[in-house]
Order: sequence, then structure tokens, then C-alpha cells
Amino acid sequence: MRYLPLNPEIFISNRKRFVAEMKPGSIAIFNSNDELPANGDALYPFKQNSDLFWLTGIPQEDSMLILFPGNPDPQYREVLVLVRPNELKEKWDGHRLTRAEGQAISGVQTIVWLDSLDGLLQPWIHLADNIYLNTNENDRKSNLVPVRDYRYAKEMRKRYPLHTYLRSALILKRLRSIKSSLEIEVMQRAIDITDNTFRRVMQFIRPGVMEYEIEAEIYHSFLSQRSSGPGYSSIIASGDRARVLHYVENNQECKDGELLLMDFGAEYGNYNADLSRTVPVNGKFGRRQKTVYNACLHLHHYAASILKPGISIVDYTEKVGDEATQVFQKIGLLKKSDIKNEDPQNRAYRKYLYHGISHHLGIDVHDLGTRTEPIKPGMVFTIEPGIYIEEEKMGVRIENNFWITRNGNKDLMKNIPITVEEIEACMKKQ
Repeated sequence: MRYLPLNPEIFISNRKRFVAEMKPGSIAIFNSNDELPANGDALYPFKQNSDLFWLTGIPQEDSMLILFPGNPDPQYREVLVLVRPNELKEKWDGHRLTRAEGQAISGVQTIVWLDSLDGLLQPWIHLADNIYLNTNENDRKSNLVPVRDYRYAKEMRKRYPLHTYLRSALILKRLRSIKSSLEIEVMQRAIDITDNTFRRVMQFIRPGVMEYEIEAEIYHSFLSQRSSGPGYSSIIASGDRARVLHYVENNQECKDGELLLMDFGAEYGNYNADLSRTVPVNGKFGRRQKTVYNACLHLHHYAASILKPGISIVDYTEKVGDEATQVFQKIGLLKKSDIKNEDPQNRAYRKYLYHGISHHLGIDVHDLGTRTEPIKPGMVFTIEPGIYIEEEKMGVRIENNFWITRNGNKDLMKNIPITVEEIEACMKKQ
């Protein structure tokens, strides 16, 4: 890992929170992700299971966590399972965690090697009434590949058919959505790296530069600051391409007079930042560009003013839609007749703002959390309104990350240039 060691109290606290939610007489088992094949004998870079990382901080493949608070033997009430270090394998694939390193990262004191687990696990299972198993219950999930969590659940049900099986995901969705102050410190580091990168990139942007050259500058800046790299595929979209929400080809020239929409964020310690900014390629907003940008910035500030504990994302989105309707009328995108005759299920403003305003953020860029229940203190959200105008071949999006507090929210990106004046000043070549 490139990042500096995280505070193990993050993971110690997370495990305590999870155990407190477990039913009596229960054992919980968590697996790492698979190593996934690419082509030939190559593998994709390994990415740890988000739930296992949230509980342990362990980034290594073939790892497990077992939580059994009712175990009669206290030393086995929480167990970290690691691959036994192997000198020959390490010559090929690099260092594997030692017992001491696993303890230092996770705060778990009992380390069991994977090749000796079976003889220990079966007696623990026999002592338990319930077995918590993990599944990916992110509402945005679209991958139907039978990953390790699902294969393991199938195997356990076959071996132990008379136990009661429970879903860890129901607990984790509640817990992971509430970030501790220690987690926020890690996220702030990812945000600060992203801030530094944005300022660097604004000095690099000019007419004639290629989108992929900008992406390369972003990647270089991330890595040079101990980031593992981008938290997601960077969007570098100049001109009309900015209207494509998940544009990632990044292979076209940025031209004089165009706006450039950039959506990128650093990953640090497996936590993510998520920033969007729209800047003029030549360093100076045109009159209409400034009007549209400031309209989007107004929506951004309005959304921040109402994103507080007690409101749901559904109700919040509807209120932002009401404001967008009025703003779009002022800047000439909607007429009164458009609003009067709109379909309540497909409101008029949706022609120019066709995505959600906010999503949970954390270890996953689209992190676990609810859309329908009231927002609670401790949650972290993006705020990212956009305005996309096909007739003008223009797209604008502005996105910051906010930590919800008891009385409102805290803008974790408050130091990143956001106004027309700040952006133009930063883009002015030294």
C-alpha cells in the first residue's frame, strides 16, 4: 500500500459497533474479494471487499474476519485470518502480512493462518445458533458474477443446513453510512490530495491539450501524494461531451471557447474523494457560460442549505428540483408553459438536470446508505447539481463533499476554488 498506516482505532471501533448489533449466540464471517482474471495469466489489480476493509483495514487477498462474541474462549472472540507468509511465493508476488503487521493494522490480536482455519472454525460454528454472512447489498449493484461472498454462503448452507442464517449487510448499511471523526480524517486526506491536484491541473489546461493529457496529470499528482490512484474512472469532458454523465474515453482535444467538465477524486487509505468542477479551456468564462455556471453554483449552495438531519434524499431531491425549475426559467431554459404542462413523473427541469443531486460517499464512491429514511448526523454526501444544454453543446457540474452534523453540514471541500472568479484566478498562467 502507498498510503501511510491508518489509525487502527478506526477498525477497532467499527468492529465494536457491529458486534453490538449482533443477536446473542451468533458468529459472523467476512471474506475478502476474489482475485479476478484479466487475460491470459494476468489478474486485475486486487481491490479489497469494502466491508472487510471497514472492519479490519486489511488490504490483502485471501483474508477473513470472524467475530464470535459468545465464544467461551476469549482469545477467539475476534479472529483475523491471513495467508501464511511463504518465502517462495513472496519472491514472485511480494511481501505478505506477518502476524505482527496484521495485528498493528487491524487491532485484532488473534491471527490464524488460512491453511489451519478449518479445524478451528467447525467447533465455533457448532457453538453458535446463528451465522451472519456477508453479501453486497449496495442498491446500485449490477454485477451478477457469483463472487466469493455468495459462493461461501452457498457452501456454508450446504455444510450447516440447520443453523439460522442472517444478513450482515443489514447492519453494515446502517453503520457504514455514519462516519466517525477518525474516518473523516482519512477522507479529508483524500480530499486534500484532490484539492492539490485540481490546482495543479488548472495551470496545465489550455486550448489544444488532449483530455487524456489532463487525466495523466491527475494520475501523476495522485500517486505523488501517496494516493492509490483515482477512486473511480476520471471524467475529462470538453465541449458537448460534458453532457455524457459517465464519459470516460477522454480522447479528444480541448478547444478554445469550450468548457471542460472534470469529475475526479483521489483514493487514500481505501476512502474516496469525489470532486466535479467545470472550467473554461482558455481560462476565461464567456458571458453565457458564466450565467449557466452561476446558476449551477446557486443550485449547489441551495442544496447545501437544506441537506440537514431529518430530511430524506427523496424529499431533498424534490426540493432541489423545485429550485432548479425556477432557476432554469430565469436563464431561459424553461418557459411558464413548460412548467405548467409538466409530467409530475418526468418534470420539465429534468431535460437539463437528469441525474441525482447527492449520494453517500466513503469507502465506496457510491457508499452504503438509505435514500428513503431521514438523513442522520455523521453521514457524508456529495452535492453535485448539473446543467446540461444540448442546444448549446454545454455541460456544467459542480460537486463538493459534505459531512452531516447535528445542526447542518460541513463542507469538506470548502478550500477548493469554486466561484468563477476563483477559477479564473487559478487558471491565470504565472
